[in-house]
Amino acid sequence: MTWKDKAGPRIAFVGTGAQGASIGADFALAGLDVTFIEQWPAHVEAIRASGITVNLPTRTVNAKVPALHLCQVAEIREPFDLVFLVVKAYDTKWACQLIEPVLAPDGFVVGLQNGMTHEDIASVVGRHRTIAAVIEIASNMFVPGVTNRQNDHDSSWFALGALDPRMQERVEEVAVLLRNSGTVEVTQDIVSAKWMKLVVNAAELIPSAIVNLPLADAARAPDMLEVMRAAGYEAMQAALADGARIVPIIGMPPVMSNHPDRYVDQIFEEVLKTFSQPDTLTTSLQDWRKGRRAEVREVNGFVVDKLRSVGRSSPVNQRVVEIALDIERGILEARPENSKLLLEAPQGALGSSGTLEDRV
Repeated sequence: MTWKDKAGPRIAFVGTGAQGASIGADFALAGLDVTFIEQWPAHVEAIRASGITVNLPTRTVNAKVPALHLCQVAEIREPFDLVFLVVKAYDTKWACQLIEPVLAPDGFVVGLQNGMTHEDIASVVGRHRTIAAVIEIASNMFVPGVTNRQNDHDSSWFALGALDPRMQERVEEVAVLLRNSGTVEVTQDIVSAKWMKLVVNAAELIPSAIVNLPLADAARAPDMLEVMRAAGYEAMQAALADGARIVPIIGMPPVMSNHPDRYVDQIFEEVLKTFSQPDTLTTSLQDWRKGRRAEVREVNGFVVDKLRSVGRSSPVNQRVVEIALDIERGILEARPENSKLLLEAPQGALGSSGTLEDRV
């Protein structure tokens, strides 16, 4: 049985921070049956009192949505057909274990997350109930009940794909729903698409957080663009070593060149042009400013581990991880001067695939 046989799917958003709240609000405003499940108690109470408010570039919307505390999942009696998982990559397994008992036997968990979380999801709910996803939206949240989304629907982008090929024909049903929030592409090779997103995340998220600057400012800081690109080049090598193909994401045209580094440059430039504003803070910098850890091991650390597994080094990503963990331990402070520390990667690492002039 699928939700086509019912009035419509029963949907949960597990994790309703900046991204999950705004997408879930779009679903609620489209008349879908949506429930928020959230770990921030004040956020739950604010939504219950006043709904979820989404500030978009040229408009503000408010949606009334049922919101549950994590402890109330045990009280759920009717299973969900769809669960959109919008938590940090490092929270994936426990969040899936929490929600699996109330996921319908033929339901799906859709991982709207950074990082290669699809295998963690599948390890809990099964590959046949896992839909991997790529998401590209810039947003932030600092006040309970209010999210600020810097991309309206016309510049919000998603990709979806099933891990189990037998389930791929049902992915379009999920895509139809997600199109209430932006452009959605269905792909047969979602793992490659997720790798391409991790490539750009490795270049932008933690490096810009280390220097405590908005993404655009970090990319303009002396020598930082070269460092960020170099982290992306290493991530692309990790992707290729893992068997990924170079595929277009975030609405880019079909790949015209098989030059890995040049494609990294193109993805990064598209993110800076279309998916960020002058004041855009990466999710990692937002985490640090809220006193939380960022997805260091799940992004740059994943690159280091993947290349190490095939006997190769990733000195730039290794340096990013070392500095980031020192910041999280309180040994260092995130500040612009840290760019000098990033430049301490082994000599030649920043230009190992050619000079910067070769790539512009």
